[in-house]
Amino acid sequence: MQQLLGAGQDEILKQYYESWQHFLQSSMDDPGRWWKTLVEYQQKQLNLWHQAMTGKKDATTSGSASDKRFQDKQWNEHPVFDSIKQSYLLMTSLFEEMTDKAEMDSKQKQTLKFYTRQFLDAISPSNFFMTNPEIMQLAVETKGQSLIDGLENLLSDLEKGRISMTDEQAFTLGENIAVTPGKVVFQNELMQLIEYAPSTEKVYERPTLIIPPCINKYYILDLQPDNSFVKFCVDSGQHTFLISWCNPSAAQSHLNWDDYLQEGVFKALEVVQNIHGTPAKVNAVAWCIGGTLLASALAVMEKKKDRRVGSATFLTTLTEFSEPGELGVFISPEQVEALIEKVNGAGYLSGKDLSTTFNMLRANDLIWSYVVNNYLKGKQPPPFDILYWNSDPTNLPASMYSFYLRKLYLENCLIQPDALTLCGEPVDLSKISIPCYFLSTAEDHIAPWKSTYKGARHFGGQPEFVLGASGHVAGVINPISKNRRHYWTNSNLPDTADEWLANATQEPGSWWGHWQQWLKRRAGKQIEAPDSPGNSSYPPLESAPGSFVTTRL
Repeated sequence: MQQLLGAGQDEILKQYYESWQHFLQSSMDDPGRWWKTLVEYQQKQLNLWHQAMTGKKDATTSGSASDKRFQDKQWNEHPVFDSIKQSYLLMTSLFEEMTDKAEMDSKQKQTLKFYTRQFLDAISPSNFFMTNPEIMQLAVETKGQSLIDGLENLLSDLEKGRISMTDEQAFTLGENIAVTPGKVVFQNELMQLIEYAPSTEKVYERPTLIIPPCINKYYILDLQPDNSFVKFCVDSGQHTFLISWCNPSAAQSHLNWDDYLQEGVFKALEVVQNIHGTPAKVNAVAWCIGGTLLASALAVMEKKKDRRVGSATFLTTLTEFSEPGELGVFISPEQVEALIEKVNGAGYLSGKDLSTTFNMLRANDLIWSYVVNNYLKGKQPPPFDILYWNSDPTNLPASMYSFYLRKLYLENCLIQPDALTLCGEPVDLSKISIPCYFLSTAEDHIAPWKSTYKGARHFGGQPEFVLGASGHVAGVINPISKNRRHYWTNSNLPDTADEWLANATQEPGSWWGHWQQWLKRRAGKQIEAPDSPGNSSYPPLESAPGSFVTTRL
């Protein structure tokens, strides 16, 4: 399992051990309180044994109706497995209660709760053959073939070095995923720039530049035609360009944050304006760390009085890093320095290791459910475009990643006026006064919405803040045509996120339509759409999706 989850498991065990050391030391001050908790736990366990012996089930102990791990009817109907399940849930409640009551500082408690949950998720009886009735029955019904198939799946995943989350043979870039027509019109060591073919006779005067995260590949924004954000932009009359970042190796270890601005964002802006052929400003759209790069670029441009960007859209973007949510358990001076030393030695941060970190934030959904399905049931996961993308990570250059960890996550410098010098300029986000649209999502584990809200309030002007339902990915990729979920709007930006939400209006469906209307007011007049990609200065190099995105770890 360590091979499948990636490197860093020794560090995880160390952090868990140290957090429990802190907990045990703090518990010595009031042992009576913990003794009472343990006695209550033992009484509940005895009650379970009584129920198992008498067949009289207490409905108050079930507690698993919404738990996906225990949906099979045998978990409730078979007394032995019901007892195993209930015993596990009681133990889970005990640990959660103990960690909630722990008298520790908030950082230590967060670490303790996170790693305790990882431990409890890992030892769930649903994860083991002898304690999962569904797995045992399937093995009998298939005469052991499910176990043979599971072993083959395990060996295949060990060879790949990751847990399969989807049928990876079902998708091919440029054929049934990332298929919006376009051409690569520029490339350098860091990125390729894609110009998408207009689908309307006229386009808006201001072109759109999309800056995706460099942590993942861009095609999360261009999955299949019915859920492609890129296609939505093109069909809305936007002359759309997009950056496809490189997947760096040790040879690109020198690339730093300034390079991502100079040779990434700024160079893309130069090419977009040259090809679009009008002096109009560019509307920029960025996601996650792409948004952090865009905010950095805008702060530099403000200092230089560079007015090439007319509006900026930030999708689930952190600029204020004081409260990074559960990712904070990995952010301490000791952990950061240890990780930077490792990354500098390799020349890059492994995308597989980073993917493992994100998956741990939702371990039951993104790790253990696939362990059960793939290895215990012997089944192949079904095709799912988002999970195909999720299994296709990218590396990050050592220099860039070291800066990102130290200066942003650890020291929170970006939000502090003149605390950072980027491209030779001290930067201040509060000086950015162009129209800005911030989209965050209510269940985001990577960029918690209350933190993104705090960041939005540091910008100048009158930012528009919108909160979507669901999480970091599903909340963003929410096409209008499917009419799913909802979002909240509030034109005011009060002091706290809670106050904002209390006075927000809930709207049905996707935020895409709301954003489209916001952008339309800032897109300028309509002009004739270009009839061919690129120009004499930047001729087409190859068709989208381009070659950079096809490099797979």
